[in-house]
Amino acid sequence: MYTHLFLSGSLIFCALFPALPAAADPRMDTELSTAMGLAPDLAAGKAAYEKLCAECHGRDGWGSTGGEYPQIAGQHRSVIIKQLADIRAGNRDNPKMFPIVEESQIGGPQAISDIAAYVSTLPMDSFPAAGDGDNLPRAREIYEQMCARCHGANGEGDPDLHYPLIQGQHYAYLLRQLRWIRDGQRRNANPQMVATIHQLEESELQMLADYVSRLEPPAEKLSDR
Repeated sequence: MYTHLFLSGSLIFCALFPALPAAADPRMDTELSTAMGLAPDLAAGKAAYEKLCAECHGRDGWGSTGGEYPQIAGQHRSVIIKQLADIRAGNRDNPKMFPIVEESQIGGPQAISDIAAYVSTLPMDSFPAAGDGDNLPRAREIYEQMCARCHGANGEGDPDLHYPLIQGQHYAYLLRQLRWIRDGQRRNANPQMVATIHQLEESELQMLADYVSRLEPPAEKLSDR
């Protein structure tokens, strides 16, 4: 099912899980650096994930094909930490997750480190939901010109720079994030990404999300279902 892919010269998809918030927040910076430096406890991460995250993202971390929840299985630990810290610091709006990531619920930087590490070990869905397959050659051109510099030729991302792995992400989720960035609803989007997305037509956002949803993860990251 793949040319197949969870968000760039002028870097569109870095905005899905951007490397820098729109406005730096000291609390986020502190929690991010602290959590990144801690040795994770996978057993604790699994327990916390199953208690707090599985209801929406699924026990397998595959999210929903309709795009309400992203696939997070296999995502870089650094990216998960970054997003949890951003939501907690108010740099990214996510009303459903905000109560969960409060320290009274999820815990401190150690818990963030644990959960992120556990999520990164989960096998990815072999069959995420793609789009209709139209205009993929043009979409590939857009991706290679605007996205591959950060996210890699195959959407593998860069954990050292907090650039997310976007392989295996559901089409509807990718498209919604692109629209939210365009419309100012993704507040932690890098302004450069916002400017780039504004250059694209709605039809181009759709074909780009479709192309990314078809980038194939390496076999070792996939579920054998």
